[in-house]
Amino acid sequence: MSSVFLTAQWRNLINLTYEVPVKVLEPYTPKGVEIDTALNGKAHASFVAFDFLDTKVKGIKIPFHVNFPEINLRFYVRYKGEVGVVFVREFVPKFWIALVANVIYNEPYKAISMQSEVKTSPQNITVKHNFGFDNQKFSVETIAKNEPFFPEKNSVEHYFKEHTWGFGQTKSGKTLRYEVEHPVWRIYPLERYNLNVDFSKVYGSQWSFLNETEPKYALLAEGSAIKVFGAKDL
Repeated sequence: MSSVFLTAQWRNLINLTYEVPVKVLEPYTPKGVEIDTALNGKAHASFVAFDFLDTKVKGIKIPFHVNFPEINLRFYVRYKGEVGVVFVREFVPKFWIALVANVIYNEPYKAISMQSEVKTSPQNITVKHNFGFDNQKFSVETIAKNEPFFPEKNSVEHYFKEHTWGFGQTKSGKTLRYEVEHPVWRIYPLERYNLNVDFSKVYGSQWSFLNETEPKYALLAEGSAIKVFGAKDL
């Protein structure tokens, strides 16, 4: 196993998942992995927003880069029977985090203006993210009952939140695989969500169909401490 590259808390993960045509995902798919269509014969992409907390790179906290939100668009792939994720784009508000991720993992990170807010009560939890892109403001918000529980292992909620492997590719085109370790996450019973994102503006015209598409699945996961291990070539 590779050494631990990054540790953090990933908390309050919003996941809005869409059925997506395979042809849209093919240009992003690293060599040697297959787009996963095991669930109902469909490919899926998820819009995910969460908080990075207590972040350490190689055991070191980088000043002013410890607590921050992230938003990403990802899809699901398989390699030798293992399910993992590939990222289309990842946004953080911290320049150095984006730079390190680009240099070490060649991950498609970009630093933009972002804020997150979590409000909890004995009854409810509300999670909201605001971000700016190309002089426009966007947001995503979920409201859920504050009654976290473990979904069944054969549930779609479990499927979209539990993945050990991330896949990417080097600048020379080689496929990378890295491991993410965390305990199984609980989810909150979701009551509703509000989404204000222009997918064509943020991710390109090929994603414009999502502006007229409702997510097939929506969840809010509690999150936990995580470890990200160093990447290896396949």
